[in-house]
Amino acid sequence: MRKYFGTDGVRGKANEFPMTATFALRLGQAVAKQFSNGGKKIHKVVIGKDTRVSGYMFESALVSGITSMGLDAVLVGVLPTPAISFITRSLRADAGVVISASHNPYYDNGIKFFSGDGYKLPDETEISIEQTTDEMIQNGEIPISTDRIGKAYRVDTAIGRYVEFSKSTFDKDIDLSGMRLVVDCSNGANYKVAPMAFEELAAKINVMGNEPDGMNINSGCGSVYPEAMCAKVKEKGADLGISFDGDGDRVIFSDENGEMVDGDIIMGICAKYMNSLGYLNKNTMVCTVMSNFGFEKSMLEAGVKLVRTDVGDRYVMAEMLKNGYNLGGEQSGHIIFSDYNTTGDGLVSAMQLLKVIVRSGKPLSELKKFITLYPQVLKNFKVQKKIPVDYLERTSKEIQAVNKELDGTGRVLVRYSGTENKLRVMLEGEDLSRITEYAENIGANAVKEIEELS
Repeated sequence: MRKYFGTDGVRGKANEFPMTATFALRLGQAVAKQFSNGGKKIHKVVIGKDTRVSGYMFESALVSGITSMGLDAVLVGVLPTPAISFITRSLRADAGVVISASHNPYYDNGIKFFSGDGYKLPDETEISIEQTTDEMIQNGEIPISTDRIGKAYRVDTAIGRYVEFSKSTFDKDIDLSGMRLVVDCSNGANYKVAPMAFEELAAKINVMGNEPDGMNINSGCGSVYPEAMCAKVKEKGADLGISFDGDGDRVIFSDENGEMVDGDIIMGICAKYMNSLGYLNKNTMVCTVMSNFGFEKSMLEAGVKLVRTDVGDRYVMAEMLKNGYNLGGEQSGHIIFSDYNTTGDGLVSAMQLLKVIVRSGKPLSELKKFITLYPQVLKNFKVQKKIPVDYLERTSKEIQAVNKELDGTGRVLVRYSGTENKLRVMLEGEDLSRITEYAENIGANAVKEIEELS
């Protein structure tokens, strides 16, 4: 049973437990202990962050914890989450740490980890780190002599390395000359690297969300608020809009008409293109249970099979590794091209879509036409406690009854948020007003049942 880790590391409001400097120090010690597995090599941990004002505090605390256990701390500054994965592999580090709360507001922050091979940690490793963290909190002992204390140093070349890496995923015989892009960096981790990468490929760019002040990350901008990007695309007559989230592992797009295009559609376009060239392993892409019912039908008609997983890019990645698939992701814009990176990468995903646009000579509005989505409603309900949905007897019966009513023309999905005390109710079907009513009723009744059982 996890105590501190959610679906994407430890997360919470900065300066409130567990996201305190004291806890971060102990967590740093626990991670150092987890990855200091002997041998003669110098053990090191890469630390990167997004632009939140609390990032400096957590960076210092983690450095203290890691170096106090005899490991070196390699500081790369503000970089996207996928860049930390890449740099961890590139520097042959034992682990990578990202200080970020992704798409959340600035007052939240989080700490998540990569193994030395650039993958998110498996559940059993996170549980082991939790147990060690508790031991460190209770005992407070640091069994390292003075002469074994680790060093902390900065690597100033990390930004350039990642920009070159992202460009290397774009075919070398083409560029972006003549393309007009609107790029929204969400005042987050991509505010330097994304404009640099697109400009070096000869695109003309109009940049938004590239003036972080520590408190404006994800504030009315980025992939959580794509409306500003879509409006700017129409205003500037751009060919494409690209909107990242705060830590750069998600990306949402706008076509040339200012219409928002989500992660599922982008994956579908890329999967169809890859399949036509024989590059899509097993003619299959990996999606989550949130992917649209109509999307699945459209992909099957295009010759691409879908495999679904639980929500969370770690589960998508696990399925891809288990069965040898090379494309997967989420509707939210987490997209994994495993031929290139080991985690969701917004900049690399943008490069792959741009590759299809340039190669095909077609705008995004044309490329997405083969996909027909069913109306979808997603409602969030605050809850006091996350009682397993299967234990909610009345709610379970209501879900079964609605599924029977839909009779194969839609579906119901009820799950808890991995990072917040919220129940998410999602419905798809042919009649929007009907499924909206179903979603509101299921959510309200579930909240009432949870309150009765709490």
